[in-house]
Amino acid sequence: MRVTDVKTFIVHPGVGLYRKNLLFVRVETDEGLHGWGECYTQADRDRPIETFVQELKRYLIGRSPFNIKHFTQTMYVDFLGKRGSVDFFSALSGLEIALWDILGKALGQPIYNLLGGASRARIRVYANGWAHGDDPPDEVAARASALVARGFTAMKWDPFPGPWRAHISAANERAVVESIRAVRAAVGPNVDLLIECHRRLAPAPAVRLARQIEGFGPFWYEEPVSARNLDALAEVRARISLPVVTGEELYTKTEFRPVFEQRAADIINPDVCNTGGILELREIAAMAEPYGVAVSPHNYNSTTIGLAATMQAAAAMPNFLITEYFVNFESLAGELAETPFQVENGYVRLPTGPGLGIELREEALTAHPGQTFALRNLRQPADEGP
Repeated sequence: MRVTDVKTFIVHPGVGLYRKNLLFVRVETDEGLHGWGECYTQADRDRPIETFVQELKRYLIGRSPFNIKHFTQTMYVDFLGKRGSVDFFSALSGLEIALWDILGKALGQPIYNLLGGASRARIRVYANGWAHGDDPPDEVAARASALVARGFTAMKWDPFPGPWRAHISAANERAVVESIRAVRAAVGPNVDLLIECHRRLAPAPAVRLARQIEGFGPFWYEEPVSARNLDALAEVRARISLPVVTGEELYTKTEFRPVFEQRAADIINPDVCNTGGILELREIAAMAEPYGVAVSPHNYNSTTIGLAATMQAAAAMPNFLITEYFVNFESLAGELAETPFQVENGYVRLPTGPGLGIELREEALTAHPGQTFALRNLRQPADEGP
């Protein structure tokens, strides 16, 4: 069997959602089997990532889809010269996922059976994509209550008002605390609250704020400091009592190794659609295991292919904890997927079909073409305050 073609689909997720498009790939073979993959995207980055897919396509056509590890290693070493970027790894991840989908279909097995078998029958998910830092606390609390009514037992949001800065004002600190206070009061003590910081803080405010919110029992404190400064992140972890999460800005095993060695995090959150794909995610999890570090994959992707790839890898992880589920992508998933995943009491059941266990409707992808967004309102010097 040989790869014959790679198609890309840039899809706009819908009005009122995040200012980013989704990027899917379809890898086709000379024996009629095809595989679906998804590449991580960011605002203004979807076209460069698609360009990387097209460049990598030239080297994938004619290869066996079964030689997954050799292809990804060759692209990193020989194509890229070991000079990585989020654009490259996002493109490579989408192709890698599609190759696993083909392999599973060829063997008639779900991918997790090819990774050692399932360690669980269902995957716990937390809700994201439902609140923003500038939202009033009462509105955030009302939305949180609605998620609980739907059966979610865990939810994540970024409670910080803009802009993203390393040192934030006392007023913004109070806003963070009040947002968390309101949500905890609304959902009660048995719902897990995951606090997202998006790498924005310096160590001092990160520690100060963690101590202010400890009383609300957060499930975790995500990326208080950038993983690009592991000394600072490890310092924060050593000075607070909340579990620290890091990893969404890291790619491949190489970049995760010092996280474990420096004891910089309790939980890691690599994204299957940008860290190198299913096998790379599984290998990162295996590295984390002897350090006592849990794995909670990041999944700022669709709730179709990206989620399916995450679940296939997570099913075979003994140290898997929970994964991300963007509720605002659900309606689109219902159109794109032949059988969309369903959340039941905070869990999604593992698919049992071959490969990823999910199929997309090509006509639905083309019915939602990607958009070119207006320039974001990025700040100018005159916008900066004291």
